Amino acid sequence: MPRAETVFERRRPAPSLVDAALRDARDTCFWTDDVAEPLRFPPLSGAHRCDLAVVGGGYTGLWTAVRAKQRDPGRRVVLLESRRLGWAASGRNGGFCAASLTHGEENGRARWPEEYDTLDRLAHENFDAIASTVAVHGMDVDFERTGELSVAVEPHQVAWLREAAGSGTFLTADEVRALVDSPTYLAGLSGNDTALLHPAKMVNELARVASELGVEIFEDSHVSSIDTSSRGGPVTLRSASGTVRASRVALGTNVFPALVRRFRPFTVPVYDYAIMTEPLTSSQRAAIGWSGRQGMDDLANQFHYYRLTADDRILFGGYDAVYRFGKQVRGEHEHRPSTHRRLVSHLLTTFPQLEGIRVTHRWAGAIDTSTRFCAFWALAGRGRVAHAAGFTGLGVGASRFAADVLLDLLSGEPTSRTALRMVREKPLPFPPEPLASLGIQATRWSLDRADHQGGRRNAWLRALDRFGLGFDS
Repeated sequence: MPRAETVFERRRPAPSLVDAALRDARDTCFWTDDVAEPLRFPPLSGAHRCDLAVVGGGYTGLWTAVRAKQRDPGRRVVLLESRRLGWAASGRNGGFCAASLTHGEENGRARWPEEYDTLDRLAHENFDAIASTVAVHGMDVDFERTGELSVAVEPHQVAWLREAAGSGTFLTADEVRALVDSPTYLAGLSGNDTALLHPAKMVNELARVASELGVEIFEDSHVSSIDTSSRGGPVTLRSASGTVRASRVALGTNVFPALVRRFRPFTVPVYDYAIMTEPLTSSQRAAIGWSGRQGMDDLANQFHYYRLTADDRILFGGYDAVYRFGKQVRGEHEHRPSTHRRLVSHLLTTFPQLEGIRVTHRWAGAIDTSTRFCAFWALAGRGRVAHAAGFTGLGVGASRFAADVLLDLLSGEPTSRTALRMVREKPLPFPPEPLASLGIQATRWSLDRADHQGGRRNAWLRALDRFGLGFDS
């Protein structure tokens, strides 16, 4: 079957418009630039002893520290971050705080049908608890419960939205364009289970709350080794400038190699890219509408996500998802001019009304992808070390739930959360290289082909589906 053009190829803007938009763009993350006075903490020095040590200063680590002190204010908690708090995924993401713990209803029901209703209830309880924490602690994080609008931009995606209408409100082309006006929209699905926030401000405010609760935070403190050889005794964490001996350890290192080696095959780093525009003028806002300020995405396999900021900039990201051979996580992989040009082109295709707008920031970050597309948990060191990772791009909200599971597991006492099959089971691991790279590249090629052939999945994708490996978004 011939390769059909997508709407982003049929309607692509002139290259000169893309060049003009990117002329003054900075190669840095807007969110971290936008925090005027980020909190800073000293590096670890000397020997420390604590009840709980948390490794990783992103959302998972910070929520674990906060929840540990909320559960037991007398517990001594130490948090160690290799560089600066939130410098990686937690400070670079799109700021979509979704209620879902399972990367959407379809994925959750396919994997855990008998407990999905429980997972959905827990997801909404967790979502409400995040909103409550923001309100109670006066967290300045630009939190908005806007909901989310998913749009069809190709004819075959309209049927997908109709099938998913049980989880939201189906909208015709005219109805969706009355909310947000784009000539690419053919239908929409409106839902209420998403909030928007400022990722870097969220990191800063979680650190403030943690510190006020008594958590001892150390930055620039890379943990080089973990020693669990003491049977039943403390676990020892070592950095270049000090040690921490802890009764229990929670690992929230996300995309980076797990300190416990046997956990490493369960995730791979996939680079995601984003751009941020200058603030929209009043006439530009009027031209596209968007008064509801919903978070947005489209239904392609290679999908886009986009949203407004508090000052009416547009963040536009997604589409390319790039894996580097050998699970490489390096700063130079964040610079991919071809992808940033493509995102600008797709933004102007989506909103041709914005011709002439400037992009102020362009950046990237690595996503900790698992084969089940949502978090998993694991224990080591005779129950003294717990690990969580694999959020696959939906960790802003799910990281709080992950923190509670980590603490439940480390307590050694059964809970309703630890009884979940989702918590007890692990995803299928990725194979070693070169098989991992070959498989991921074959999947990317197949997903792109499906987007150009009416969504039809080839034999490779159907085989992955049969083995429960996802790869549908």
